[in-house]
Amino acid sequence: MAITLAVESPLQDDVRDLVADLNDTLLALSPPEACFHLTVEQMAEPSVTVWIARDGGEVVGCGALKRHSSTVGEVKRMFTRPQWQGQGVGKAILSRIIAAAESENLATLVLETGDRHPAAWALYEKAGFSLCGPVLDYPASPYSVFYQKQLCAA
Repeated sequence: MAITLAVESPLQDDVRDLVADLNDTLLALSPPEACFHLTVEQMAEPSVTVWIARDGGEVVGCGALKRHSSTVGEVKRMFTRPQWQGQGVGKAILSRIIAAAESENLATLVLETGDRHPAAWALYEKAGFSLCGPVLDYPASPYSVFYQKQLCAA
């Protein structure tokens, strides 16, 4: 496995396919009203940076940093295709997101994930995120789990 990570446009066809797989996965685990997806067009906005993981040329994972203010960023669209899960792809993407947030002097990273995603919880907790209540403008929901991480700039 020769996984590479790079900031890329989400508007590429193979990335669109990956995001469609991500959406299908999330919708299989949570009702539509509990899924807070960014579209690929929203992922291409200037406030968002997207990291793409590739094995050779094949897209295998993604993650994004969405900036909400000069102090708060959000981890979005974290996904690794099933056949690459457990190989450190998500950890590598999350590390890039955290490093970018720290380099921009963001004080806090937040995220929302689903109530049926224990592998995601483990990833975030190992990276120093702590459970918290609803963040940003997310509603309280039995389908959502919220995390935050205070960065060095805090």
